[in-house]
Amino acid sequence: MRPDSSRPFDPMATITQIAGLFRGSSVNRRIFRAATSVAAVGIVVKIMATGKEIAVAGVYGRSDAMDAFLAAALIPSLLINLISESMNQALVPTLIRVREQEGQERAQELLSSSMLWMCVLLAAASAAMALAARGFFPLIASHFPANKLELAIRIFYALLPVVLITGIATNCTAVLNTFERFALPALAPVVISVAIILGALLLGGRLGIWAMVYSMLAGSALHAAIVAWMMDAHGYRFRLRWHGMTDAASEVVHQYGPMLLSAVVASGGLLVDQAMAAMLPAGSVSALVYANRFVSVVLTLLAGAFSTAVVPYLSRMIAHRDWARCRHTLRTWARLTALVSAPIAVLLIAGAHLLIQVTLQHGAFGQADTAVVTKVLAMYAIQIPFFACSRVFYRFIVAMRRTDLIFYCGTINLGLDVVLNLVLMRWFGVAGIALATSLWTVSTFIFLWYWSSRLLAEATRSEAAA
Repeated sequence: MRPDSSRPFDPMATITQIAGLFRGSSVNRRIFRAATSVAAVGIVVKIMATGKEIAVAGVYGRSDAMDAFLAAALIPSLLINLISESMNQALVPTLIRVREQEGQERAQELLSSSMLWMCVLLAAASAAMALAARGFFPLIASHFPANKLELAIRIFYALLPVVLITGIATNCTAVLNTFERFALPALAPVVISVAIILGALLLGGRLGIWAMVYSMLAGSALHAAIVAWMMDAHGYRFRLRWHGMTDAASEVVHQYGPMLLSAVVASGGLLVDQAMAAMLPAGSVSALVYANRFVSVVLTLLAGAFSTAVVPYLSRMIAHRDWARCRHTLRTWARLTALVSAPIAVLLIAGAHLLIQVTLQHGAFGQADTAVVTKVLAMYAIQIPFFACSRVFYRFIVAMRRTDLIFYCGTINLGLDVVLNLVLMRWFGVAGIALATSLWTVSTFIFLWYWSSRLLAEATRSEAAA
């Protein structure tokens, strides 16, 4: 993994190495089993989510009430991703280190303090958004008439508890992953889809869109209760209690800041892409969104599964300063993700036209729309192997508690995104924006690979000198 001594990529050796994952009880085999279970469960969750969309569409269609619900749900989702997910990534490596080196009791204290801090942040952010709702909703839903806008705001107020509830659920899920429990925690969100399906079908005619609201609240609460109970069964109690600014808590705080800023920057990139697509001919924003849905499914199932599975193992190796095994794990999983994701990207590019034609070309979506979205999808798909591989290095850097590097990487990419969009959209239109995303994903891969190699080399030298 050192930059000056990396071995050339040998496909046959890599395939032989990967075949070894199915034998014995090595760490890589356990990571492989975890990744495949997360991916399999992810498919089930996606199928249930599709069933939910079909049921909801059948009850509410493209109504004003449904538009209001979707607009109202945007901000809660954003708050959860920014605050809770960033906390999980900052907490887990330190939690594993404390548990391995100082014992379960100290780890419980760190978890209780961190969860309390996260809940305070989520509650404060929710309160701030509630106070500002009548100011920013006219901006994000400027085309809504007055009664539709008022409905969206009222639904938004009703959905705000989801921010805290789901934040707790994601935190519990991350903790369960540290015990190598992946499948059931990943499956638990299915209860939200089931609740919404039942609510829409059974209560939609009587309560209207509020059946969706109440069902989402109930499903989210049930989801949180299930994963909290599972976490308790594995020795961590759900407890909100401050145990002071210990060294471990201070470490989490220092890692959390860059992770939160990095998440904000990443969200800014999505906004930049959509804003610049809006400068192009009508329908460009929709083309970008339609194409990205296909790629995001692949990235979620593939890169998400691998990166989720590898986190607890890398964190444990780092806690024990087992740098040789870290190097072997990084090399193995970078190559495995490349071997799996590259053919998927090629197939998606080659079959883009047929895929769009079969899935989207009906009704108001015509052949001209298919042609545009096909080009965008092909450009987006280029990023798949680079994104998948980069997530392995990303998780290693986070586990090394160098989240400042993640922030620097995100800032560089945001600048690249703007520049590349400006250049490429002139040549390729909206497809140029998708190509820009793929190009800065390549930049991300190079950045994270370099710093992973450097951090690992430095750690190895320090260990040898000690």
